[in-house]
Amino acid sequence: MILMEFLVVLGCLLLGTRFGGMGLGLISGIGLFILSFIFGLTPGEPPVQVMLTILAVIGCAATLQTAGGLNLMMQVAERLLRRHPQYITILAPLTTWTLTFLCGTGHVVYTMFPIIADIALQKNIRPERPMAVASVASQMAICASPVSVAVVSLVSILAAKAGVGHAYSLLEILMVSVPASLCGVLTAALWSLRRGKDLDKDEEFQAKLQDPQQRAFIYGGSETLLGTRFPKEAYRSTWIFFAAIAAVVVLGADASLRPVFEMGGKTGPLSMNLVIQMMMLIAGAVILMSCKVKPGEISNGPVFKAGMVAIFSVFGVAWMSDTFFNSHMSELKEALSHVVQAQPWTYALVLFLISKLVNSQAAALTAIAPMGLALGVDPKLLIAFLPASYGYFILPTYPSDLACIGFDRSGTTRIGKYILNHSFIIPGLIGVSVASTVGYLLTTTLL
Repeated sequence: MILMEFLVVLGCLLLGTRFGGMGLGLISGIGLFILSFIFGLTPGEPPVQVMLTILAVIGCAATLQTAGGLNLMMQVAERLLRRHPQYITILAPLTTWTLTFLCGTGHVVYTMFPIIADIALQKNIRPERPMAVASVASQMAICASPVSVAVVSLVSILAAKAGVGHAYSLLEILMVSVPASLCGVLTAALWSLRRGKDLDKDEEFQAKLQDPQQRAFIYGGSETLLGTRFPKEAYRSTWIFFAAIAAVVVLGADASLRPVFEMGGKTGPLSMNLVIQMMMLIAGAVILMSCKVKPGEISNGPVFKAGMVAIFSVFGVAWMSDTFFNSHMSELKEALSHVVQAQPWTYALVLFLISKLVNSQAAALTAIAPMGLALGVDPKLLIAFLPASYGYFILPTYPSDLACIGFDRSGTTRIGKYILNHSFIIPGLIGVSVASTVGYLLTTTLL
């Protein structure tokens, strides 16, 4: 019976990925119905606080985008890349990592891909080298951003299970995840320096250049934001957003700065979920009122739309998985607890594989991290293996990877003949494995 129920969960995840994030969340509702009405499982709890936090962060980021703040950040990043084009393979992933770190979502970096490709071609560098690792870096930064859904989810999961062990603060998590993620990105970038053939030695690329139309297509376009002049409101909105992020980090680092309340029968400082929600709402409100933002345009931007998809994905997947795991936790403990405790890397492996099924780091964490704690995994290991929540590069179906392929006019960033031999697989494996290893070493020394 448990196997049949698990196959229902797995089937919904696989079917949902065919329709993208919205489909994943909606189809999970079918799985929830089958588990409850047919198998008689008690419905679990949807991750309401996590969803509200996503909503607040996305609302603020979408307001920032409408004010011009996001494009301003892109312009600064492009100026850095064009100033040092010979280092594009190192600087491009660091740039996309930083943008995601600041904004909490990897969907803000799409504008950078055509710029990276243009700089690489002008310098006669194989575009695949900087572009593939830049796409990977933009997703790896999610587990290091103080306002990302994945990090916020882990903070709330550890706080809710404080009885299992120490309730680690946001700053303690970032002390591990930021350097670990950066080490993974830099290692993948260094590997990418010599990947593939140089353009002048690539027979396939040179054959394309023999066609005048192909040559004009490859070298004809030039994407840039350097000539764009932004109003003062764009600069103001950026500083307001940075101030909100700084406030989140400070309040997360020192619990004594937060007011103490009695909630749920326990007395303690205001939870970081609520702090992040408040700071993001305040920042969005200040940007709205002081930066000449048209309210009707906020919901039309790509950041807002991507955020709403993330909410649906987390909602359906986490609710369905919570229903299954909570109903069978005693059996799972008996069967798996000794394996997970003796070989904690198995938790990271499961998290990695589930993230591919759900195409979301936050959804994978909300589904697997509570189960890991219940099975006896040390909370430190949940922090150490946070980078393992990024596994959806295994198949090149994620929007950022597909966009990266589309923006590379040279055709060097691509999906291989055997699907798995695509441009992102090795940088992704290097980045995640190095970041998880570094995270494990840091938790043993810092926490």
